[in-house]
Amino acid sequence: MIKAAIIGASGYTGVELSRILVNHPHIELCAVTSRQFAGKPISEVFPNLRSRVDLVCENLSVDEICQRADIVFTAVPHKTAMDLVPQLLKNNKKVIDLSADFRLRDVKTYEEWYQPHSSPDYITRAVYGLPELYREQIKSADLVANPGCYPTSIILGLMPLLKNKVIDPASIIADSKSGTSGAGRAAQLGTLFCEVHDGFKAYKVGGTHRHTPEIEQELSTLAAQDITISFTPHLLPIARGILSTIYAPLQPGFDHDDVRILYNRAYDNEHFVRLLPEGSFPATQYVRGSNFCDINFTIDKRTNRIIVIAAIDNVVKGAAGQAVQNMNLMLGYQESTGLDIVPLFP
Repeated sequence: MIKAAIIGASGYTGVELSRILVNHPHIELCAVTSRQFAGKPISEVFPNLRSRVDLVCENLSVDEICQRADIVFTAVPHKTAMDLVPQLLKNNKKVIDLSADFRLRDVKTYEEWYQPHSSPDYITRAVYGLPELYREQIKSADLVANPGCYPTSIILGLMPLLKNKVIDPASIIADSKSGTSGAGRAAQLGTLFCEVHDGFKAYKVGGTHRHTPEIEQELSTLAAQDITISFTPHLLPIARGILSTIYAPLQPGFDHDDVRILYNRAYDNEHFVRLLPEGSFPATQYVRGSNFCDINFTIDKRTNRIIVIAAIDNVVKGAAGQAVQNMNLMLGYQESTGLDIVPLFP
């Protein structure tokens, strides 16, 4: 059995990693860390783990973690990860980082959107952990930068279009909605029940959300040219889920059938991307609790725009599930191992 540790297990990503890993046939979850809850069983912090995960939260040093674990998930805030990850790699551990610290390939861009980077030399060592794009690189990586939740939905939604030059990349609009778990577990005024219940609002409007450069980086790679998008996130009064609706002008010479063939070609063999039947569109309630990304599109003939809709569970395919998918690739297991969970409904 491979031994795995979660650094920062007391957040929503941490509990989701615990839930998935405890059911993985080849993994033994050997350590969960938390400064806030050190000394408490993780099943007291998250009662849904009762009788399934009996580990106690600990405030362990890097050396102590390395003595126990073969692979480490760093589910910690930005800035914290960049200090931890190099120490883990120097101890020959495989690392999957769920922060943004190693997602952006350009250090200057990272520092413009986040803060000074203390480990810039490790950025080029990291592989961006979207398996549908970088599967072969992930297999041989020792550091994987797990993607953000909004980028996952938008990149997968647009990938067949950009690779095949189906759309005009100069005017892409991504209108995305997320459940409140995307903001983390710490108490914040904007995500309190009374603030979100019966409400629906945009936030980080005007290209100010930190996922913007990550989205643009990967879309630019797919299109082989620099892309700037209009990205507006919204907060839904639900716990889980992301729904991204993406608009782009269609290039001449493509019709609905042509585009359908390209999406089929891109995703027919992708276990976790479900291209929906004609006339059926993704909804968050049909991916909840799963590692699936549901996608479909239509073409508005009046405006000559293609409209792509993608739905994921932000805590699973947008975070913990994708991290385990990456782990499976890094360790040589079947990609879907431990992740074949039918979505929860209702």
